[in-house]
This record gives sequence, structure tokens and C-alpha cells, in this order.
Amino acid sequence: MSNGEFKTMVGEFKTQALILGGLVACFWIIEIIDIFFYRGALNSYGIIPRSPVGLRGILFAPFLHGNFLHLATNTGPFLILGWLVMLQEISYFFVVSAITILVSGLGVWLFGAPYSVHIGASGVIFGYLGFLLFRGYFQRNFSSILLSLIVAFFYGGLIWGVLPSMPRVSWEGHLFGFIGGILAARILPKRKRV
Repeated sequence: MSNGEFKTMVGEFKTQALILGGLVACFWIIEIIDIFFYRGALNSYGIIPRSPVGLRGILFAPFLHGNFLHLATNTGPFLILGWLVMLQEISYFFVVSAITILVSGLGVWLFGAPYSVHIGASGVIFGYLGFLLFRGYFQRNFSSILLSLIVAFFYGGLIWGVLPSMPRVSWEGHLFGFIGGILAARILPKRKRV
């Protein structure tokens, strides 16, 4: 590896850390403000199924969490799976995130339980999971297939989260986020390096 390639790699890693760290910092700052200043009232900005005002939650829901435990359980997978999506290309992270937020949010809005409010970044996390699991299938090169297999080994158990198994957990957000990730894996170009 040449000195120039090493500098490029270090620069990319710094950019990835800045993006992911910045987003996670936003999640935590918003949750701190919500709990200590608004006493959880910001969560009303989540997705409210089939309510016109609930559409705003498609944009806001990934940044809102029920409590610190909810946020803490989302932070690790968001960082790890988000970074693995960035290994493809940093710009892919934004495309996969946008597609996942839209598909997950619209799916929840259309099919979520009435009178419920859906919040949290888990729909996005399941989008990253869907993208990483299916990218190898759609891209069909060794490194993408290997990455898909590694993700399946370490995070494959999450797939059960797309089923209605736990009360007060938005399985609809998980399911449609996962579908959004698969859609992103299908439509993004095949020519990138991983």
C-alpha cells in the first residue's frame, strides 16, 4: 500500500467516523433534551399510522427514542451496520438511509396499528441489515458475498424482529425497513469496490 493510498484510507475512515458519530450524537442530544426538558413529549412527533399529521414522523421518528435503554440498544447496531454500509461507498450510506427511512416510514404509516406512535432508529438498522444481506446477491462479487455472509453470521438473528413477537416493538418498522434495505441493494450500481 502506497503512502497516498494509506492517506486516502485514513481520510475515508475519519469521514465515516464523523458522519456516524455526528448522527449518534444527534440521537443522544435529542433524547437528553426530550427526557429532561420535554418529559418525552417529542415522541409525539413519531409516525402515527394513517394520520395526516403522522406523516411528519417519517422524517423525525429515527431521531426519537422511548428512553435511554431504547436508544442504547439501537446505538451499537446503527454504528456497526452503518459503517459496513459505508464500506461500499460513503455515498451509499446516505442513499440506503434515505430509501430505508422512506420505505419503513410509509410502511408503518400505512400498516401500523391504529392509535400507535412509532419511534426509533431500528427501522433504519433493519434497512442496513437488509442491504448488507442482499448486496452480495445483487452485486455478485466475492467481497460483497463474503460481507453478506459475515453479517448473516453475526446479525442474522435480528431477522426475527420483522415478526410481531414483542409488544410495544414496531415490527412493522423493522419489516418495512428491511424491505427498504433490500430495495436499496437492488437499485444501487454494481460497480463499487466491496
